[in-house]
Amino acid sequence: MPPYKMLPRTSRIVALCSLANFINAADRVIMPITIIPMTEEFKWSLQWQGWILSAFAFGYFTSQVFGACAASRFGGKTVLLFAVFLWSVSTSITPLLASSVPALIFCRVLLGLGEGLGLPTIFHIFAHSVPIEERSRSFGYLVAAGSVGQTVASVLCPHLMWQTSFYLFGILGIVWVVIWTAFYEEKRTLPKEEIPLFVPKVTNPNVKWTEFLSHWALWAIYLAHFAMNWSNYIIMQWLPTYLSSGLGANKESISLTAVPYVVNSLVGILAGHYADQLVTKKWSVLSVRRLMTSIGLFGPGILLLVFCAVDNLLIAVIIVSISMGLCACNSAGHLANHADVAPNHAGVTFAISNTMATIPGILCGPLTAELVTASGHRWFPVFYIAASVNFTSAVIYYSQSSASQVL
Repeated sequence: MPPYKMLPRTSRIVALCSLANFINAADRVIMPITIIPMTEEFKWSLQWQGWILSAFAFGYFTSQVFGACAASRFGGKTVLLFAVFLWSVSTSITPLLASSVPALIFCRVLLGLGEGLGLPTIFHIFAHSVPIEERSRSFGYLVAAGSVGQTVASVLCPHLMWQTSFYLFGILGIVWVVIWTAFYEEKRTLPKEEIPLFVPKVTNPNVKWTEFLSHWALWAIYLAHFAMNWSNYIIMQWLPTYLSSGLGANKESISLTAVPYVVNSLVGILAGHYADQLVTKKWSVLSVRRLMTSIGLFGPGILLLVFCAVDNLLIAVIIVSISMGLCACNSAGHLANHADVAPNHAGVTFAISNTMATIPGILCGPLTAELVTASGHRWFPVFYIAASVNFTSAVIYYSQSSASQVL
C-alpha cells in the first residue's frame, strides 16, 4: 500500500466515474437477459437475435475516438454528462420501440454511441487526476464497478418484467446526471500540490495521428484489449442463451449469470491492490503489467475450452466465473498501461484500443449464430476461436509491451 492517502478530490472522481461505469455495464447486459422473454413474445429467429445483440457494438465502435477528442476539447465533465444522458434515454425508450426490429436496432445503436463516449472520457479524467501509486487500484475499482453493475442487472432482470428492467436502469442513469452536475467540479489547471505524480514535466499536445499507430508498445495494448473483449462479448451476449438452450437453465437459473460478474469485480479490486503493492516493492511497472495481462488472457483462454466441454449447469457457471475472475487482472495490466505509455493522451489511446476491441462485439452476434447453426448447434468452434485469439495476443503483449512513454 502506498504511504499516503488518496486526495479527497481524487477519491470523489474515482467514485463518481465508477458509478457511471456501474450504470454503463448494467445497461449492456439487460438485452442479453431480456432477449429470452422478448423472443418468446416477438418470435425472433436466432439470426435476428444476433443482429439485435450486436447493434450496440456498431454505435459503440463509431464514438470512441470522438469521445476522447471531445473530452480534451470540451472537458471531461460536459462530455461524460452528455454520454450518460444519451445512453440512459436510449435505455428508457427501448420498450417503446421493441415491436419494430429496425427501430429497436436503431435504439441499440444510440445506446452504443452514448456508452462509447463514456470510457475514453473517464480515461482522460483519470490520466489527469490519479497518481501513479493509485493507478492500478483506481482502474481496478472502475472495472469492478462495471462488474457489479452487470451482477445487479443479472440478478434483478430475470425476476422483473422485461420492460421494467429498461425503465429502472434508464432512470438510474438520469439520476446520476443530476449527481454529476452537482458534485463534480472540473479543474483545467491543478494547484501544484495536486498535480498527479505521473504527469510529465514537458508535454507535447501536438502528436500526429500516425504516432498512435506507429509503436509496437501501443499495438501490444490494442491487441490484448481486442482479445479480452472477444471473450467478454461472447460471455456477455450469449451466456444466458447458452445456459438456457444448451444446459437447460430455467428462468431462476439465469440469475446464475450474475456469479461471473461478482467474481470479476472482487478479483479486479484485489488484483489492482496487489499490482500496486508489487510496484511499491520495487517490481518494475512493465513486469507488473505483463504479469497481470498474462494471467488475464491465458487463464480465460484455457478455461473457455474447458467450459464448452461441460454439460453440468453448476460446474459450467463455476468455470466461467473463474474465467471472468482471471480476466479482471487485465485492469491492472494492459488497461492501466495506457497511462504509462501515453500519459498525456491516455483518453485517445484507450479510444483507439476500445474501438478495435469493439469489432468482436460487432462480429459476435451474427458470427456466433452462424457458427452454432452451421455446426449443428455445437458451441465448441465459438470458444475455440476465442481461446486462440487470447493465446496469440498474450504472447504478443508479453514480447512487445512497454511501460515507458512512447508519445
